[in-house]
Amino acid sequence: MLTGFNILKSEWIATPKSIRDAATLVQHQLRLLQIRFTAYQKKIAALEAQVAELESLKIENAALRERLGQNSQNSSKPPSSDAPQHRRTYHHESSNKKQGAQTGHVGHGRKLKPFEEVDHLVDLRPISCEQCGRRLRGNDPRPYRHQVTEIPPAQAEVTEYRRHTLSCQRCGTLTEAEWSEEMPRGSFGPRLQAIVAYLTGRLGLSHRDVVEALSALYRIEISLGSVSALQRQVSKALATPVKTAQGYVQRQAINYVDETGWKVKGKGRWLWLNATKGVTVFQLLKSRNQIAAREVIGNGKIGIITTDRYPGYSWLSNERRQLCWAHLKRDFQAIAERGGESQEIGEAFVAQAKELFRLWHQVRNGTIARRNFQRLIMPVQHRIKELLERGSECQQRKTRGTCRQLRMLEAALWTFVRVLGVEPTNNHAERVLRRAVLWRRKSFGTQSEAGSRYVERILTTIMSLRQQGRDVLEYLSTVCAPTTGAGDSTCLLPDFS
Repeated sequence: MLTGFNILKSEWIATPKSIRDAATLVQHQLRLLQIRFTAYQKKIAALEAQVAELESLKIENAALRERLGQNSQNSSKPPSSDAPQHRRTYHHESSNKKQGAQTGHVGHGRKLKPFEEVDHLVDLRPISCEQCGRRLRGNDPRPYRHQVTEIPPAQAEVTEYRRHTLSCQRCGTLTEAEWSEEMPRGSFGPRLQAIVAYLTGRLGLSHRDVVEALSALYRIEISLGSVSALQRQVSKALATPVKTAQGYVQRQAINYVDETGWKVKGKGRWLWLNATKGVTVFQLLKSRNQIAAREVIGNGKIGIITTDRYPGYSWLSNERRQLCWAHLKRDFQAIAERGGESQEIGEAFVAQAKELFRLWHQVRNGTIARRNFQRLIMPVQHRIKELLERGSECQQRKTRGTCRQLRMLEAALWTFVRVLGVEPTNNHAERVLRRAVLWRRKSFGTQSEAGSRYVERILTTIMSLRQQGRDVLEYLSTVCAPTTGAGDSTCLLPDFS
C-alpha cells in the first residue's frame, strides 16, 4: 500500500519534464523574492531607526533652542540675566517740553522741622538800612527759614568696668565685687552689636566692609573674627523671637511660600521662605522636597498657600493652594514660542492672562466691586479650561505635559477668585526673597552651621520688622541688651492693639 509521500513522488516522476523545469524556476524565483523581501525588511528597520533617531535629535534640538531662548518673560530666570535683545524697553511719546520741572510746577522740597527738633539756631539780622544807613533794631516775626542737616564726627564711647576686691579689716577675708547686670559680657555693647547685624543682614556688607565702615564712621578698630563673634551673639539673642514667629506664620490663614538655592561649606542647601502679611520666616534646610515643604508650611496647616508649580507642594489639596499666575504667564509665553499648534494655544493663553490681570488690577484698586469681578472673570475661566483641554492633546510634548498638569491643578488656579485676601501671584514672597538672593550672590553662602542660623534669624527679623514699619536698628539694640528679657519689646509679631 503506497503512502501519501510515495504517491506524490510517483506523480512528480510521471509529470512531463517541461512542467518540472517550470516549477523549479518558480521555486527559484520565490527564493529570490524571499531574499529580497528579507533585505527590504532590514532596510526598512534601519530607516525606521534613523527616523526615530532624527525625531529624537529634533526633540533634543527643540529643547536646546528653547533653553537658549529662555529669558525672564518665558521662564523663571531673573531679568538681570536677560540678553540685551530681550530686555524691556520703555518708549515714551516725544513732546516739545523741555526736561525737568515744567512752568507752574509746584516744588516738593524738604519739609522744615519744628523748632523743638532743631539743635542750633543762628539768627541773621541786618545791621543798618540799605537805603539810608540808619541802625536797625527789633525782630522779624516771620523770618525766612533755612535748615542744614549735618552729622557731627562720631566717636565711640568706651566704658571701663572696674571690679574691686577688698580685704575685711576684721577677719582678713578678700571679697570680690559682682559684675553689674547692665554690663555686656563681651567687649562690645548692644548698639554696636546691632549695627554690625544691620550692616551685614540689612545692607549686605561683607565682614571686611563692616570693619572698614566701623573704622571710618566711628573710629572703632575691630577684627574679622570679632564681626563673626558679634553675629553669633545677635543670632543667640534672636533665637526665641524667631521661633515664636515661625509658629505664628504657620497659624495664619494665607501664606506665600518660596525657596532658593544656598551653599553651606560649598554643599547645596535650600533657603525656604514662609511669608504672611506681617511676618516672614526664613529656614535653611538640606533638601527641596515634600518633607522640607511640610516643615516650612506645617503639617496641620489649614489655610491657603500660594506657590509655584514645583512638585514639592503637590501634597497640598487644590482647595488649599493658589498657583502663581506670574509663573503661569511665563509658562504660557514659553508655549507660544514653540511654534505650530503650540504657538496658537500659547498666544491664546497669554491673551487670557492679560485679561485676568486687567480685571484683578481693577478690583484691587477699587474700580470694580469684588462681586462684579467674580462675574467678569468667568469667561476667562471658561476659556482657560478649553485651552487646557486642547493643549492636553497637542502634538508638542512639553506643551501637552504642562497642560495636563494644569488640568490636574485647575482648582488651584482660581482660589484668589473664591477666597478674599488671596493674591493671584507669589510676588510677595519673591520680593522678600530677593534680599536673600542678593546676599547669596555676594557671599556665596555660609561656611558654618552657626552662620546659617544667623542668616535665618537676621533675615526673618529684618524683613518682618520692615513689613510692620518698625525701627530695625532700635529693635536689634533692644534685643541685644543684657537685661532684656522676653517681652513686647523683643516680639517680632505685629501689634494688633
